[in-house]
Amino acid sequence: MRNVILFEGNGHKFILLNESDPGEEDGIRSNQYLILQDNSGVLLDPGGFGVMPRMLAEMLRYIAPQDVKAIVLSHQDPDIVGGIATWLALTAASVYVSSIWMRFLPHYGIKEMNRFKALPDEGMHCSIEKNFTLELIPAHFLHSEGQINVYDPVSKILFSGDIGAAMLPDGCDYAFVDDFDAHRPYIEPFHKRYMGSNRAARIWADRVSTLDIDMIAPQHGPIYRGKSVTDFISWFRGLRCGTDLMTEAGFFSAEEC
Repeated sequence: MRNVILFEGNGHKFILLNESDPGEEDGIRSNQYLILQDNSGVLLDPGGFGVMPRMLAEMLRYIAPQDVKAIVLSHQDPDIVGGIATWLALTAASVYVSSIWMRFLPHYGIKEMNRFKALPDEGMHCSIEKNFTLELIPAHFLHSEGQINVYDPVSKILFSGDIGAAMLPDGCDYAFVDDFDAHRPYIEPFHKRYMGSNRAARIWADRVSTLDIDMIAPQHGPIYRGKSVTDFISWFRGLRCGTDLMTEAGFFSAEEC
């Protein structure tokens, strides 16, 4: 488990709150994040039910549950949404999620949907407090049909959901990507199989290239910083993936996947 302050200044913090250990989420390590402005907080992808107790313990170092103003779900997977019913009970936060996933959320044991905010396909600016605004950016088909990224203009950190996710082997563990070429083997197979298509990758890369980004914080694996940010975006813009690699029903190009 890690607890790393990625940015701190003028009452603003962006924190890698918890990285779950393999086994907690069926062997998939997942990152959860907290953005703070003074005494108001936003949780990003708070995780599945199994990580919730440790996630809460880490969050309490910085903020009380009643001060969590919003929760953003990048998409619908259980490693993101599995614990949401408990977070709804602990906080009064609004929950932002793509509009296409609203009808599926009751399957996570949610009975009342009045606190959920359906995000339009084009994304939106989200005002948390007077001086606390986040940009919710579409990243559709990467890998989810309705994935949403979060850009924090104060810290200049882009939370990218599954884009940039890494699956590190046992015994290989580091918090930041400083050498993209060395890191690339840990992301390439996942991105080729799970990302929808090169067209979707290019649309996303062109969109985020307009932002001033110091770090890319994915939902799995280390944080991209410095030159690795632009190296990753450039690589992803040119990646053939998903439907680009299908040869016939049920088969993918073996040398590429």
